[in-house]
Amino acid sequence: NISGFSLDEYVTCCAKADASPYTDLIEVNVSCPNVHHGGMSFGTDPHMVYDVTRAVKEVCRKPVYMKLSPNVTDIVSIAQACEEGGADGLSLINTLMGMRIDLKKRAPVLANTTGGLSGPAVFPVALRMVWQVYEAVHLPIIGMGGIQSAEDVLEMMLAGATAVQVGAANLVNPFACQEIIDSLPGLMERLGIQEINEIIGGAHRWEKM
Repeated sequence: NISGFSLDEYVTCCAKADASPYTDLIEVNVSCPNVHHGGMSFGTDPHMVYDVTRAVKEVCRKPVYMKLSPNVTDIVSIAQACEEGGADGLSLINTLMGMRIDLKKRAPVLANTTGGLSGPAVFPVALRMVWQVYEAVHLPIIGMGGIQSAEDVLEMMLAGATAVQVGAANLVNPFACQEIIDSLPGLMERLGIQEINEIIGGAHRWEKM
């Protein structure tokens, strides 16, 4: 997972990752502020997303997946800019912006005032965005955001995800991923799913019947 605060940083870091024999796939996080454009996040502007995607693809031979920020008005236009820039796939979503206030101190809990909200609270938002992007582009999608169970995995794949990532759940339960993997076969059998890849985007096909 690569981030950067300028186009040159993205290119330099991705080129180094691409050259490493231990790197199979490069995930480019475009949620960082662009220091050359007043601090606006790369991921909120389709033109900047396109520029980053195209520049990184020029120096990378390995697959490049663009990790999208949910803090935008139109996730579809951002995803389409990635596709036009040559991305091999998409990862979504990154964290939502949030904050909490300490009642005793009467001040923000986080030193930076705001921070990234992750965990089960963001799952419905992530699911909605995966659904929208699947309808709009022809790229594989890695779905993420609040996945805690085998049920969440199948739901995300039905929305259009080819694969999933599990993050915050591991902080609560270090065995979360293994438990999800172990419970998938039984859940698939109960739901009559013989091949998991067959359900990718399955909810869209149902809607159109």
